[in-house]
Amino acid sequence: MLTDAPDPAADILPSLSLLPHSVRLAPAEAAALRGGQPADVVLIDSRRDLMHAKSLFRALRGGGLDLPMLAIVAEGGWAAVTTDWGADDVILYTAGPGEVEARLRLAIGRRTATVPAATGEIRSGDLVIDEASYSARLRGRTLDLTFKEFELLKFLAQHPARVFTRSQLLQEVWGYDYFGGTRTVDVHVRRLRAKLGAEYELLIGTVRNVGYRFVPAPGKTDARRKPPGTAVQPGRDGDQPGAAGQHGTDQHGTDRRANAGGGKGREISPAHARR
Repeated sequence: MLTDAPDPAADILPSLSLLPHSVRLAPAEAAALRGGQPADVVLIDSRRDLMHAKSLFRALRGGGLDLPMLAIVAEGGWAAVTTDWGADDVILYTAGPGEVEARLRLAIGRRTATVPAATGEIRSGDLVIDEASYSARLRGRTLDLTFKEFELLKFLAQHPARVFTRSQLLQEVWGYDYFGGTRTVDVHVRRLRAKLGAEYELLIGTVRNVGYRFVPAPGKTDARRKPPGTAVQPGRDGDQPGAAGQHGTDQHGTDRRANAGGGKGREISPAHARR
């Protein structure tokens, strides 16, 4: 969030404090984004000085910034924002959390959708995910994944280093009509890690008390999207007792080695999904 106001982010756009986003404040100038931490979206505080905000939008867009940019405006600022600003959207500073989340999601989605797919494959080191054939290979060996396991692995690999909560993963992979609990995500992550094997299970990292992210192989990532940034640092272990890669018993008293790849659900295999 770029602003010249001394206010904290929770005062500039109060709904952000109710959403699971990491927000970093920086001065309202183009130089603030040079060499800084990566981000998913840029919010520009346009509540007070509309002319300065317009100049900042145009300077950032003219400088080649390819991130979605949104203007935060006061009630009287609606009419001032026009297409020549280069803004992707406008948010009223009093907007509710549902509206703010939707505008952020749509702005990021529109930018991501404009990135062309170079091939039908997502690569990270020895892992190759082929969307066309619904298959994933590790060192040339095809992984025996269910449809949802494949979709979960593909989604995480498409957004390397970005952290997703369990609720976000349920929404993106299982869909809005899924009524199961977030425990489903933990079970699928555990199965995926078991199928990736001990050498590669860390491709799916756990961020303590937050969720999961894809950890790309150093220097070998060839995903179709640039990895958005996050200020959350992952823990070395899972954020709950059932994390894969450890032995003993989980919170239900069950041997984790027995659970590592178990639990056949009603999911169909990727091969059946293509039919």
